[in-house]
Amino acid sequence: LNSNSDKIPFHPYYSYKDLLGATVMILFLLLLALFSPNLLGDPENFTPANPLVTPPHIKPEWYFLFAYAILRSIPNKLGGVLALLFSILVLLLVPMLHTSKQRGNTFRPISQAIFWLLMTDILILTWIGGQ
Repeated sequence: LNSNSDKIPFHPYYSYKDLLGATVMILFLLLLALFSPNLLGDPENFTPANPLVTPPHIKPEWYFLFAYAILRSIPNKLGGVLALLFSILVLLLVPMLHTSKQRGNTFRPISQAIFWLLMTDILILTWIGGQ
């Protein structure tokens, strides 16, 4: 039996299918940006600016709220920046602490606990930063 009869080559079939999907997506985003540029914008962008008064409602986007909470929690500016840098350093060092040959976390309860502790910490800091 020839098992190659059920196989479809990637290039002419799936390459063109992916190219068509990417073209449709880029066309949709282009139409959205050209014909309705303010559809997804923030309403605060349309208030007139006053250069003499800082608005009280300034806060960062949701994905920076954890860093904003770290910066606000320490009154010393240098201390806040160092705490933020060390928190990012911890996130960068976590993969390097994984020295086991086993790839998954199924049989590593300490790694699972550390992961969920980090996720809980980031969620709580994000919530505090939004207050």
